[in-house]
Amino acid sequence: MNSYLTLGLAAFLALLIVLAGLALLLRRRQARRGSSLKTLLDLADRLETDLKTCRSGLQQAHAVMSLNPDLPAASEQEARHAIEGGLRALLQQRLWIRDRSPRASQRELDEAAASMRSTRDRLQPLLQALTQAQSDLNSAMREHIRRESDT
Repeated sequence: MNSYLTLGLAAFLALLIVLAGLALLLRRRQARRGSSLKTLLDLADRLETDLKTCRSGLQQAHAVMSLNPDLPAASEQEARHAIEGGLRALLQQRLWIRDRSPRASQRELDEAAASMRSTRDRLQPLLQALTQAQSDLNSAMREHIRRESDT
């Protein structure tokens, strides 16, 4: 009789260990999903900021260029459409996060984050080039104004 009690106690302890392991695994999975969702939202915010910075920089550059009628302005429309398209795509991504992320697999969450990181990585050199072009344009306009005032 004593051996049945010992065997039953061992089985109960084994079941408790398995349940504790499953609870820990579930808790880690939930923490990873929560972290993935936070990362997705942070990336969306950063991408939105990047796109708006780009839009603002392009608007400023085109405003300066409009002071010189010899410079073409056709690219302004194309640039505006590209930025607005990026913002629309980002809105679609935010809607996906809101509507689908609760049921999305971890792989889908990771893929969405990787896609946003890739977009930001491609946008960064463009932002840097825009900043440099804006600086060069401002310098050129100051020089032009200085020469005009000297004559």
